[in-house]
Amino acid sequence: MKKKLALAPMFVFLCFILVMTALFIITPKTNYSSSEKRYLEDFPETNLNTVTNGEFESGFESFLADHFPLRNMWVGLNAYYNYFIGNNSNDGVYKCSDNYLINKPTGSDNRIKNNISTVTKFKSAVDVPVTVMLAPSTGYVMDEVLPAVHGEYLDDYFFGDIKSELKKNGVGFVDLRSRFKKADSQLYYKTDHHWTTQGAWTAYEELCRSLKIKPAEESDYEVESYDNFYGTTYSTSGFWLTPPDKIEVWNNSNHKPGDIRLTITEGKESKDYDSLYFKNHLDEDDKYPVFIDGNHALETIKNKNVKRGRVLVVKDSFCHSLAPFLADSFRTVTLVDMRYYKNNVSELVKSGKYDRVLVIYGIDNFATDTDLVWLK
Repeated sequence: MKKKLALAPMFVFLCFILVMTALFIITPKTNYSSSEKRYLEDFPETNLNTVTNGEFESGFESFLADHFPLRNMWVGLNAYYNYFIGNNSNDGVYKCSDNYLINKPTGSDNRIKNNISTVTKFKSAVDVPVTVMLAPSTGYVMDEVLPAVHGEYLDDYFFGDIKSELKKNGVGFVDLRSRFKKADSQLYYKTDHHWTTQGAWTAYEELCRSLKIKPAEESDYEVESYDNFYGTTYSTSGFWLTPPDKIEVWNNSNHKPGDIRLTITEGKESKDYDSLYFKNHLDEDDKYPVFIDGNHALETIKNKNVKRGRVLVVKDSFCHSLAPFLADSFRTVTLVDMRYYKNNVSELVKSGKYDRVLVIYGIDNFATDTDLVWLK
């Protein structure tokens, strides 16, 4: 009996391996994870070269990890197990109070100085005002919901250096820290790193104040709210029991059909649209592209209701929900994403006869971005 009991763990382990192997073989394989919002690894190419040089082994390990039976359940169990034993984060995301999931802070080893240098050099190449606006990190603004033990958010240090360096080089800076800290509305999503539409509106008001232009009236907008929005921090965290956000679309009631035109350009192809909101994405796992159809190299918005103003915006995805508000203050708004646009931006500024350039990023993205080097 004692020998049988001693062998019991081995038999349980072998049964587990056999069951998991059987499930791995018979379970249908999908190429996309809805929870993680990413495509899963395909089965690796099998030939003599890939087997002998190790590519097949490496590829199969990735394939096995992505298609392990009941993978989402194991990922979630691991995340909550780590949380309950005292690790207040999983895969770089803090589990916070009030159902917030917040990315860990950006460290001091980053590309901020390089990117600021790129912006100041770009300023010397264009004959129009250049203004930078950076969204503070969620953890900095929402510090009251962070776990008791967490890394330090260095926004004050980063913003201080950025502001000083830009001022020395004649570049404007919109500092959102004070306004965002004082806000009594939800400016950031709980499951995503972006600001909410309300957050984008708040940033728009501060930008207009800095540029000394009159913003649109908040009362002009009709708000449509949509449920079941899960963002990127949720997708990477493994905290699957977190409730979803709402995502809002603000429609300017003064707009008539044909007043707004959006042109999306990829390479040599351009397509025109009569709306800045693509509601077909609201039925998808990733709902954030409801704003201007998500990531594209070059997008131009024209508003017939605005008499003047041509602005070019070098941006990341934080600007997507801000763009409709910018279009209510400038007749032409051109958005450039340096991840995809590799042409000369200063030549674009000159040929398009733009009045000013805005650089709009989230501070975390700005600190790690390697594509701004193309800004010339």
